Amino acid sequence: MIEIEDLGFGDRSQPHPAADAGWQPLPVRARPLFMLSGAFGIGLPALVALIVARVALDAGGPVALGAGAAVWLLLVAAGAWMGLRRYRYTRWLLDDDGFALRRGRMWHSETRVPASRVQHLDIRRGPVERRFGLSTLLVHTAGTRQHAVAVPGLDADDAERLRDHLARQVAHDDDDA
Repeated sequence: MIEIEDLGFGDRSQPHPAADAGWQPLPVRARPLFMLSGAFGIGLPALVALIVARVALDAGGPVALGAGAAVWLLLVAAGAWMGLRRYRYTRWLLDDDGFALRRGRMWHSETRVPASRVQHLDIRRGPVERRFGLSTLLVHTAGTRQHAVAVPGLDADDAERLRDHLARQVAHDDDDA
């Protein structure tokens, strides 16, 4: 197994449970992005639905407007909370065999990408990610079920090191074949 600390990955300020040995958390800077994503993911459709309901029902008055605003704020808060949960339960692992991504607590999923299945690697940085010094690593695989694994919220330097390390593993596997 590759020692992640030797490669300079990860934010060491967060303690790791023993069961997560080797699994790296996302940086703390990613937390607000996950929360915003959850809030917008629920808040925007909820706002549209409330506007449509208000127009369709022709419900007027300050009580209806206040109730609608309260419901919308509760939905935005629930979305931010779900984004925070998604952030807290996302981990990644790099070892001799390849790359793995673990997500979720209630609906737990673990995706393993052996180095031999990696086709190519991309790094994507939107304007908000750049502002926070973050990146999304895309690991494109050989296969049809999940042709790419996206890891959002990685530290920009970690994403580049992961990409370079996985590319070296792929090149090494190609040389062995």
